[in-house]
Amino acid sequence: MKVLIVFAHPEPRSLNGSLRDVAVRELESEGHEVRVSDLYAQGWTSDVGRADFPLLSPDARLAPAAASKQAFESGTLTADVKAEIEKLLWADVLILQFPLWWFGMPAMLKGWVDRVFAYGFAYGVGEHSDRRWGDRYGEGRLAGKRAMLIVTAGGWQEHYSARGINGPIDDLLFPINHGILYYPGYDVLPPFVVYKADKLDEAGFQATAEHLRERMRTLATTSPIPYRRQNGGDYLIPSMQLRAGLEHSGATGFALHAEQVEARSPNDEASSMRSTTDGCAATV
Repeated sequence: MKVLIVFAHPEPRSLNGSLRDVAVRELESEGHEVRVSDLYAQGWTSDVGRADFPLLSPDARLAPAAASKQAFESGTLTADVKAEIEKLLWADVLILQFPLWWFGMPAMLKGWVDRVFAYGFAYGVGEHSDRRWGDRYGEGRLAGKRAMLIVTAGGWQEHYSARGINGPIDDLLFPINHGILYYPGYDVLPPFVVYKADKLDEAGFQATAEHLRERMRTLATTSPIPYRRQNGGDYLIPSMQLRAGLEHSGATGFALHAEQVEARSPNDEASSMRSTTDGCAATV
């Protein structure tokens, strides 16, 4: 397989950097082709601005979505954005790797998404009618490919559990897994989450590294999170409301958008996370 890792941490000697190296070595040893977009090393421009849209008149009002559509269709996206889009089209698997900062991804990585997921490429694709509402949520330009997250968090696993003060990790990562990766069509694998990142000793790192190697060895076989397909019949169109009676008992919020299946971990052990969202966060 061809694997793209988009890496977002400013320190190459960090735990994130070490885990990235573990993942790359394991993937290559398995015969996969690997490319890494190291956003901090590349000096990635994270903010969307007028410089992204060369065709935009200096006196024109900047409407980012419309400008993105024009630039994509005319082939005038900036060279850095074009290069990342080519990597996404090349890759069979996308891995986003980052530290959890203030309950989300670093601004650098969010800016990568904002600029690279262009209108006409990652969104704004397909027929919009009373039968379909675009090719998204299970369909789209990136359908047939796989994606997953590698995330480090400073807090304890208990803090991110179903009753934890920080909120369930599956809920915190839902906007990325479902809203960024599943939206343009990726099959989204359970995330690999490392807790107490700043307290990990050598023994802990070695155990974590071995868990990560196993995840890299099973990229092609791990079952994806069972999100519902938008155009598969579960949603009313155009209101995009889940049809009554399809939710499983007690499900609300994010949990409505995953089909009810027995939650399993990538190692085929019953997951300790809630099955009411993706229920599949791989934790170490």
